[in-house]
Formats: sequence, C-alpha cells, structure tokens
Amino acid sequence: MKKIDVVLGMQWGDEGKGKVVDVLTPGYEVVARFQGGPNAGHTLIFDGDKYVLHTIPSGIFRDGSTNVIGNGVVIDPVILAGEIAKLETAGVEVRSKLVVSKRAHLILPTHRMLDAASEAAKGASKIGSTLKGIGPTYMDKTGRNGLRVGDIVSPHFMERYGALKHKHEGLLSQYKDFKYDIAEYEAEWMKGIATLRSLRLIESEVEVNAMLDRGVKMLAEGAQGSMLDVDFGTYPFVTSSTTLCAGVCTGLGVAPRRIGEVYGIFKAYCTRVGSGPFPTELFDDDGQKMRDVGAEYGSTTGRPRRCGWLDMVALKYAVMMNGTTKLIMMKGDVLNDFDTIRVCVGYKVGSEELTYFPFETNEDITPVYKEFAGWRTDIGGVRKWEDFPAEFKTYVEYIEQATGVPVSIISVGPDREETVIR
Repeated sequence: MKKIDVVLGMQWGDEGKGKVVDVLTPGYEVVARFQGGPNAGHTLIFDGDKYVLHTIPSGIFRDGSTNVIGNGVVIDPVILAGEIAKLETAGVEVRSKLVVSKRAHLILPTHRMLDAASEAAKGASKIGSTLKGIGPTYMDKTGRNGLRVGDIVSPHFMERYGALKHKHEGLLSQYKDFKYDIAEYEAEWMKGIATLRSLRLIESEVEVNAMLDRGVKMLAEGAQGSMLDVDFGTYPFVTSSTTLCAGVCTGLGVAPRRIGEVYGIFKAYCTRVGSGPFPTELFDDDGQKMRDVGAEYGSTTGRPRRCGWLDMVALKYAVMMNGTTKLIMMKGDVLNDFDTIRVCVGYKVGSEELTYFPFETNEDITPVYKEFAGWRTDIGGVRKWEDFPAEFKTYVEYIEQATGVPVSIISVGPDREETVIR
C-alpha cells in the first residue's frame, strides 16, 4: 500500500509552499489540494516566469501529472476559470491534468457579499478576511446548506442555486448599511460554472484511494499555514478549514494510516498577513528590512506582510500537531545582511515563562530571545550544504536540535534552481 506524502505550512501561511511543491513534484505522479480556497496564493518562479496559483495544485506544470482539487477545497468558479485561462495563454496544458472532486463546495457570489458585510460590521475587531467568501462557504458546508460541484450537473442545479442565493439575500438584508450588486459577478460566475462542467469531475475519495492501492506516488498540498488552523491556530484570527496534516484525511478521504512523509515548510523568520496575534512581530528597521528584501507582500491580496523573528515556540507546536518528519527552510537568504539573528525560545507572561503555545496569545506576551551571529554573506549561490557559512549552519542545526526534525531542504532564492537538498 502506497502512502500519501504531505507538504504544508508551519507558520501563518505564505511560507513558500508553491515553490516547494514544484521542487518536489518530479517525484510524484499526483498532486492534490485538500483544503482552503482562493484566499491561498502559491507563487512559482522558473525559467524567468512567475505564476500564482489560487485553486489549482502546484503540480500542474509537470508533464504527465494528475492534479486533484479535493473535497475539502472551496471553489470560486470565476477565479478557477480565470486561472485556467491564464495558464493556457502561457502555454500550460491544464484540462487533461486537472480533476475536481464532486464533493468540493462552491463559493457563490452572495458568499463573497456576506464575507464583506460581516467584516465591515466588525469594525476595529475585524479578522483580516481576504473577502473571497471562504468563511461563509464553510459555514454553509457545516450548516448543511452548501452547493457542491456535483450539483452543477443536476437538472435541479438552478433551483438549488436560487434557494441558497435567496437565503443569503435574507441574511444580507440584516446589514442595513451594506449595499451590493452581484449582477456582473453572477454572470461571470455562470460562465465559470460552464468551465467547471468541461472538466473531469470525480468521486475523489474513491479515485485517490484506488491510485494509492495501485502504488501511485501522491503528494497532498496544503494551503495557508498551521497557525491558521480553525481548531489549533490563533483563534478567532484563523482560516475556516483544517490546515494541519489531519485535514488531508477529511479533505481527500484517506485514512490516517495512509499518511507518509510530512514536509513542514517554514521561513527563516516569521510573517503574517491581516489581524491576529504575532508575538515576535517587529515594528523597527529590522522588520522593514525583512519586508523589503523578502518582498513580503501578499500574492493574493497585495497587502504588506507583518514581519518578525523566528518563533520556535510556535514552530515546535506546529511540528507536534502535524507529526512533521522533515522540515524545509525558506528564505534564509533574506537574513544575509543581519549582524545578529534572534529566535524566540519562550513567552514571558507576567512572572511566568512558557515554552509551549498557550490558549491565549495577546499583547501580554513578551518573547524571550536567543541570539545567533549573522552570516553576513550572500548565500543565494550556494547549492551544497558544505558550502554554507558556519554561522548559517549553526542556525539551521539549532532548529533541528530544538524541533527534533531534520531540515532536509533549504531554499536560498525564489527560483526552483535556488534550492539545496540535503
């Protein structure tokens, strides 16, 4: 029995999962997305071209691959159709390599309006939603009201769509000051539905397990990051799905014993987009330097990312929750010009020092730091572990010792070639 390997983010998203999946995919025949929606943006750079994927798995660029959008994903047909069109314009063959679970839920135009209305009503306490309708769609899923991909081939599709739209309009009417018009987007949405109908729609849980039974090598691709998990993240400033390894089981329909290697991706520092706790956030020149050198602006939203030092308390927590077997460090090159590198090894709350990730993470937390000497050299051209400066090796080896997990891949730049595999 073949096991499915997993690659996911260890922090608050934006760790660089798209590049890593692209680097790993030569060893896999199938890449499957298991959760999240178009609020994710996986950026891939190769041969001088940049691509940003929001719904389609990152294996789509590999010839002969199969790319599965699993049942745990929520799909906006407008965004998916636009993504397919852009890739095809760039000469990428998509349709023969892409399959979609019939059980995946659809994001309606009114879901987007509900997202915007809810976020506007929160005022200063808003959670930093990308306003893509993700949360309201997952709410309808768990509330047993959702519209699924398999419904689009039913003769009753328009009736089901109209009923859910009517329900949403009733909810929107409660936001007295919120004005909206979905006519234009709805027309595009229906065109997107036509694109979806042209794809191969599958019982993904049956086909995924059958492929594993046949020995097909498969990689599950997560979106967002572990610290945004709806149960174990910095609630309520989280996403609406299970971003941890456990989400593979529910998002693709595979049993826990089928999970193989778990690749955990983290940056050499930390970033976060939107609101929510961020204990190591920097508001000084160091934080701005990370943002500028690392081009830390959201691939989906364009929002500046908040930047801070590596948080080992959160990283060890994510390793524990995911059963991570191999770590992958991204963007070590962004720290090339720092004299001193700091790592948070504990949280001081009042007179108590915590070394575990607590239920409450707020402004009362003061990070406890350990300092390392910076390497003060450009590591972008390094392709072998032996060639890294001693200070960089010390930094990596500390992370391995603290987590108990080897750092098996190190990224030193955005291109797929700028990668060191140990």
